[in-house]
Amino acid sequence: MRVFQQPGPNDWGSFPGSSAPVSSLLALVGFVGLCLLVGASGGTITAHALEPWYASLAYPPLTPPNWLFAPAWTVLYVMLGVSGWMVWQRKGACRPLRMWGWQLAANALWVPAFFGLHSPRLGLAVMAVMLTLIVLTMRSFRRVSAVAGWVMTPYFLWCVFAAYLNAGFWVLNPG
Repeated sequence: MRVFQQPGPNDWGSFPGSSAPVSSLLALVGFVGLCLLVGASGGTITAHALEPWYASLAYPPLTPPNWLFAPAWTVLYVMLGVSGWMVWQRKGACRPLRMWGWQLAANALWVPAFFGLHSPRLGLAVMAVMLTLIVLTMRSFRRVSAVAGWVMTPYFLWCVFAAYLNAGFWVLNPG
């Protein structure tokens, strides 16, 4: 007589020829998609502020051309999503992921502060909070997965560069 056995966690919804469950792949799409959604919403606000406000500002040295920002942020948002997913894979919902969410929320607030309100000063304040949250997130991620913490490094470095640019816009355009 054969006894029915409950399926295990890895028996549900795997792709043929793959050991990755569908739920894990959907979670990856969700993490990356959320980050890209933050970027897309910011891009919409930015596009409306480029002319005439942003174009009228004095630019700090090393300001990249405008066309570079969208592809750079896209790559960074994908990496950010992957790092969050990597931690979720190991721990599920946990404190490091809440920190990840807070830094992403701060990221989402920067564009409206800087471009939407035309306020480099407020943008810099949001950026300071965001950088702090990124560092805390990276530290907490490294405790779960060293790779997940390191995957966030380019994002952190780009945000430091963005903070430099933000500060430069504030200093060069007082008013």
